[in-house]
Amino acid sequence: MKARLLATLVAEENRKWWTLGAVAFGLFMIMLDNTVVNVALPTMQKDLNVSTSKLEWVVVSYALTFAALLITGGKLGDVYGRRRLFVIGLAIFTASSLACGLATTAGVLIGARTVQGVGAALMSPATLSIITATFPPKERGRAIGIWAGVSALALAIGPLVGEVIVENINWNWIFFINVPVGVLGIVVSQFVIRESRDTSHEQSLDLLGLATSALGLFALSFALIEGNAEGWTSWLIIGFFVAAVVLLVGFVLLELYQRLPMLDLSLFKISSFSGANTVAMLVSMGMFGVFFFVSLYIQNILGYSATQAGAMFLPMTVLIILIAPIAGQLSDRVGSRWLMGGGMTIVGISLLLYQRATVSSTFWTLLPAMILGGIGMAMTMSPMTAVAMGSVPTDKAGVGSGVLNSFRQVGGSLGIALMGAILATYIHHPVTSPLAKQDYVNGMHAALAVSAAITFAAAIVAVVTVRTKPAVVREHLAEMAV
Repeated sequence: MKARLLATLVAEENRKWWTLGAVAFGLFMIMLDNTVVNVALPTMQKDLNVSTSKLEWVVVSYALTFAALLITGGKLGDVYGRRRLFVIGLAIFTASSLACGLATTAGVLIGARTVQGVGAALMSPATLSIITATFPPKERGRAIGIWAGVSALALAIGPLVGEVIVENINWNWIFFINVPVGVLGIVVSQFVIRESRDTSHEQSLDLLGLATSALGLFALSFALIEGNAEGWTSWLIIGFFVAAVVLLVGFVLLELYQRLPMLDLSLFKISSFSGANTVAMLVSMGMFGVFFFVSLYIQNILGYSATQAGAMFLPMTVLIILIAPIAGQLSDRVGSRWLMGGGMTIVGISLLLYQRATVSSTFWTLLPAMILGGIGMAMTMSPMTAVAMGSVPTDKAGVGSGVLNSFRQVGGSLGIALMGAILATYIHHPVTSPLAKQDYVNGMHAALAVSAAITFAAAIVAVVTVRTKPAVVREHLAEMAV
């Protein structure tokens, strides 16, 4: 009897980590697709004979549907089952990847990329909510740390993988490679992931809430993504901002008065939940600009290739991969508050170190900033995610994950838009001028100084708002109460 019980316990312990592996597998595909496509754009443009403006929509179409449907995906997972939505999202992502690879026109490719974003939006919240439902609080931070490390790895190696595939095979294979991986992920998920859903009370989809949140996030993301290109005072961008405000205010009002709201707004009364989401938005504002504009600096100013630029970010990425699980495990023991505050302070210092960059800098000039950035991000991301997910009931894990990811996406879009607008004010010479490079460097310095200020503000928000006790202490107090 004891042997059988022990075997059952071992099997359950192993199953948890197989579950983490399965959702990390899916997350890796989503995050890899965020960056791998960028490297292939010039080849796509040549093969498909498409204009630059239309080519941008290969990236934008994916980003918009992904951002718009994150909360919807999380809610659907809570209602219909997180494993089910994860598998459905993975199936959609896999099928649309095949369609992307087979595309012979820009229209077909953009359409398939749009559907890919839908699949990713169903999968992404499910990965976090499945982890929350699978791991007990005392192990959740460590699991989320591994989740964060996988995300960082995918983002970093995307350009490297894309360059190798484009140079040695064809751009189509950056999509074809998802097909066998996705099929394997679907099969494995059916065996290792236990189904979970919100069983707390009567369920309702709240169709008006789904529609207003999705359309509002779409309008806001479109305005932020296209603002620099179209002009912030253009009627198109102003119109989308107005639509976003109307729709999102309408969403909040609907949720306040719905009997069974899609998003229980009382969650934001939990200081740690609202604080973690605010930090998520601020850190994305600060750091998305680094990946975007420093990458352009490395390639266009210093003259490195896309592959070399990706390789230069590897020290940061490796540190995130190594430290994020440790930071997550520490958050289980000592709480997230000071880890987040310290991590954001270190990130802010790393951003200030980019002021040393010049038009003739080398990798060694950038390395200290990369190292501190990796340490600070790792100290922040896992504890931040752990405290956000630990602040909501497990039954609401899907919608909680959707909210957190939405704050990240909006923060990232806002950060790129803000940094781009700042940088543009420093461009006084045409690209062909010898002074154009210095203009870019001056603008990058100003933009990253603002990013540093944002991350220092995030550190203050974390220390002031995050109050959750370590998981071990919470469990001990609960046992005492019983």
